[in-house]
Amino acid sequence: MPLTADADIKTLLENARTIAMIGASDRPNRPSYGVMAKLQAHGYRVIPVNPQITGEHVHGEFVFRDLSQLGDPIDIVDIFRNSAAAGEAVDQAIAAGAKAVWMQLGVVNEEAAARAEAAGLQVVMDRCPAIDIPRLGVAKIGPAADE
Repeated sequence: MPLTADADIKTLLENARTIAMIGASDRPNRPSYGVMAKLQAHGYRVIPVNPQITGEHVHGEFVFRDLSQLGDPIDIVDIFRNSAAAGEAVDQAIAAGAKAVWMQLGVVNEEAAARAEAAGLQVVMDRCPAIDIPRLGVAKIGPAADE
């Protein structure tokens, strides 16, 4: 079952450090652009993923084509794609060894969520971390305890 309890979602957000954002945009009028900035301001490292702008930079981070190019462990894959395209993003997240997938507001894909959960990933659907972080009182993210 996807995470729906506030306490579970808060714990996921508190334990995350690195978020890969599939569908990140370099256009300031796009929701992903603002959400990425808010997540970075809260202390997360956000790695943008978008094949249309690969090699560019968004908010100081290099944009990757897909998750297979990332060398760093991924705590959460934040999916800014439509519900039908979320399945491919979830499959990439599973292959990349991510710990969780987060489907943005309006993004619901039960089949993809079931695949993610079967692979051991936590799943959040139809929510936005930039809304949930202040609502849940998630403290600003600092360095991991082992850093």
